[in-house]
Amino acid sequence: MSGACGAAGGFGPWDYVVFAAMLLISAGIGIYYAFAGGGQKTSAEFLMGGRSMHAVPVALSLTASFMSAVTVLGTPAEVYRFGARFSVFALTYLLVVVLSAEIFLPVFYRLGITSTYEYLELRFNKYLRLCGTAIFIIQTILYTGIVIYAPALALNQVTGFNLWGAVVATGVVCTFYCTLGGLKAVVWTDVFQVGIMVAGFSSVIIRAVVVQGGIGRILNDSYHGERLNFWEFDPNPLQRHTFWTIIIGGTFTWLGVYGINQSQVQRYIACKSRFQAKISLYINLLGLWAILACAVLCGLAMYSIYKDCDPWTAKCVSAPDQLMPYLVQDILHTFPGMPGLFVASAYSGTLSTVSSSINALAAVTVEDLIKPYFASLTERKLSWISMGMSLFYGGVCIAMAGVASLLGGLLQAALSIFGMVGGPLLGLFSLGILCPFANPVGAFTGLLGGFTASLWVGIGAQIYSPRPQNSMPLNLSTEYCNKTGLGTEGNWTTLMPDTERPILADYWYSLSYLYFSTLGTLVTVAVGIVGSLLTGGLRQNVDRKFMLNKDDFLSNFSFLKPKKDDKVEVLNWKQVADEGTDNPAFNHIEMNFTDNKEKVNGVYT
Repeated sequence: MSGACGAAGGFGPWDYVVFAAMLLISAGIGIYYAFAGGGQKTSAEFLMGGRSMHAVPVALSLTASFMSAVTVLGTPAEVYRFGARFSVFALTYLLVVVLSAEIFLPVFYRLGITSTYEYLELRFNKYLRLCGTAIFIIQTILYTGIVIYAPALALNQVTGFNLWGAVVATGVVCTFYCTLGGLKAVVWTDVFQVGIMVAGFSSVIIRAVVVQGGIGRILNDSYHGERLNFWEFDPNPLQRHTFWTIIIGGTFTWLGVYGINQSQVQRYIACKSRFQAKISLYINLLGLWAILACAVLCGLAMYSIYKDCDPWTAKCVSAPDQLMPYLVQDILHTFPGMPGLFVASAYSGTLSTVSSSINALAAVTVEDLIKPYFASLTERKLSWISMGMSLFYGGVCIAMAGVASLLGGLLQAALSIFGMVGGPLLGLFSLGILCPFANPVGAFTGLLGGFTASLWVGIGAQIYSPRPQNSMPLNLSTEYCNKTGLGTEGNWTTLMPDTERPILADYWYSLSYLYFSTLGTLVTVAVGIVGSLLTGGLRQNVDRKFMLNKDDFLSNFSFLKPKKDDKVEVLNWKQVADEGTDNPAFNHIEMNFTDNKEKVNGVYT
């Protein structure tokens, strides 16, 4: 496996069959949910799955959309080049899930909202709600462009498919089943696609273990190549990945996704009870760990196979993100259908992420930009408008994939967008939920301050790339390639000449990309608190239902005491509903509970 550029090329007929089957099944799920149960009669059915989803499919859906093709392609290449310290993200995911489930979920679920940005109007004012909505739309379209472009690279590398033909095909399939089937189609295609992603990873790991003669050799090669560098405790915030940047920076970055991002929140608040919603987050954690373990193992196997002939330095691939497809092409080309399975798994990562983005974009547009201003629209019309929005955003996301082709490393670019934009938004929601004295003026000032700080450092880092030593690259050898070695270590960034680098470039702009979100959040909260206190925040009375309170935490132990017949007041423009074990945003009349039977513990008897 050490020959230079020795990977065999091309898709065979069985590869196309496997790949086409994945696409057809995904599209078929969309068609099924377009007509199942009488179709999508209301916007709530289309956007929220009738708020009747169960924990397990929602958990798998959360995992699938979180782990996009950026994970399938980027993480193994990351481990191959920089070592297994990326696996410390397992601890980060634990922190993120616990904080999301115990701080943000209880408040959002209690209010029965569809768009997370509805909360900003309830807690602050409609202008902050519009700010949040606009930021989310821009952020999501940019990110979706990246995750459409990533598997197109894989297809292009492995099969020679036309790059932009693949981009359009990805977007069209996604848009098709999102527009027809709504949230239920998105969730159930995600369940299918997470299975394909695990199968794709597993095929690579199993074959690599066979090729290398056992897992022991892979771990031994990784150890001697310094790839098992799990614990790097350097506190320097300029180092790209250390224990502290991953734990602190990673937690803030991904909390901006799981805690407040519409794409994720929309799924877990569509569960039929708060208990199911929390359970979905904790089950999803197991999925995150499994996919992370697969990706790290793939990266270590890749190093073991290519330790003496790095395909990237030897110019066999043009970007680190093409290393994984190159490996698949190398070790699986003799097995009909296997390269197709891997490309289908990369494609599955994309479909799951893009579909949830399209559905979330449609939800915030309908809930935040259409419903408040066109009150006379019927539910049927809103349902059609929701479908139209899905179609529209599908087209926009395809167009935005062109932007991704201009960015550098896919993994870091994707995370940078979430960090720069997600951080200040996380700070804004944190002010609302945790600070009773935060007022609209303070919140807006904080948001402005947070954006200024995170965009300043983020854009500066794109212009002046950090020095290679900040990313701590490990040695990559071409010693045993069958051609003249082109160097022994690859730089992954093109540096500006030293004479053109301002003093800020080596300090402020060289901050680890994972700290962009941390910076944005902390500046937003700090400025927001000061601004609120200076503008009379202590004199305002905030309804406790918009805040996190001790009952939200104590409800985790409700099984230890007799349950009461609790009533919850929902948003004033919706019908009041019993909370119990049902979703508070739905009225029992809609679920055919028309009689006056006795209700015990939230269940009619």
